[in-house]
Amino acid sequence: MANDGLRSRRVMAGGVNTHYTEAGDNGPLIVALHGGGAGSSGESGMGLVMPFLASDFRVIAPDSVGGFGDTDPYARAPYGLINRATQLEAFADTLCLDKFTLTGNSQGAWAAVRYALLHPDRVEKLVLISSLTIAQGLGIDQPRTPALAALEGYDGTREGMRKLLEAVVSDKSKITDALIDRRQKSATRPGAVEAMKDFVKNTGAARKNPALALQFDLRASLPAVAKQIPTIFVWGEADTFALPETGRAIEKAVPNTKFYWVPGAGHQVQTDKPKESAEIIRNFARS
Repeated sequence: MANDGLRSRRVMAGGVNTHYTEAGDNGPLIVALHGGGAGSSGESGMGLVMPFLASDFRVIAPDSVGGFGDTDPYARAPYGLINRATQLEAFADTLCLDKFTLTGNSQGAWAAVRYALLHPDRVEKLVLISSLTIAQGLGIDQPRTPALAALEGYDGTREGMRKLLEAVVSDKSKITDALIDRRQKSATRPGAVEAMKDFVKNTGAARKNPALALQFDLRASLPAVAKQIPTIFVWGEADTFALPETGRAIEKAVPNTKFYWVPGAGHQVQTDKPKESAEIIRNFARS
C-alpha cells in the first residue's frame, strides 16, 4: 500500500508486465495517462491528484512502455508513442475496463486521443492536460524552450532529474526528495535508459514514415472526436514547457472543447494544483 491510499498493482497485458497505480474503489472509472520524460510513471505523474478523486471514482494510472515507471523496460515499442495507445488497448482489455473517462497529461494526452479515435464507444469523456504533443499534431509550432531543453538534457544524475522536474512543475514544494528518488530509480533501472532512447528514436522515425505519420496528424481527427466525445483541456497559466499561447492556438483549432486555465500551474497542472485539477475533472466527469 502506497501513501495516500495509492495501490501498486501489476498485470500481464498484451504480453507486457505492466505496472499501474490505483486509487478509489467501485466508483466510475477514470484512466489517467502520465506524460513523457525520464522516469515518468502513473504515480509520479498522477499520484497527487488521484487521492482527491478516490472518494468518487476508481482511478487507474498505468506506467507506459518505453522505459517508464516500473513497466517492463524490455517490452518492445517499435513505433514509439503510437505504442502507448496500443498498450492501453491491451491494458484496458485485460482489466475488463468497458467504459471510462480518459485523461492524459502532455504525451499521455496524445495517447488518450489516439485511443479515443480507435475506441470511441469505450471513452465516455476526455480530459486533456497541457500537451505540446497534441499541438504538434495540429500543426501548431512553438519556439524551443529552456524547459524542453531540460527535459531532453536529462543526464542520468539526480541533479539532472531535479532540473527536469523543475521544467514541468511550477510549485517547487511539490518536487520532493521522494518524487526525485522515485523517478531517478525508474529512469536508471536496468534497461530503462536504452528503452527511453529507443522510444524517442522510434517516435521520430514513425513521424517521418509517410503511412505512420498519418496517425500523428490530429488536424481533422481531434475536432471530429471532440464532437462525438465530450472533451475539455486543462492548461497551466504558468506552463513554460507547453506555453499558454500554444494552448490558446489549440483552443481556436478545436472549437468543440472547453479550456480551463489554472493560475500558478505549470506543465503538470495535476501536480501543481491537484485539488483544483480534481475538482475540474470531477465536475466534468459527473456532468
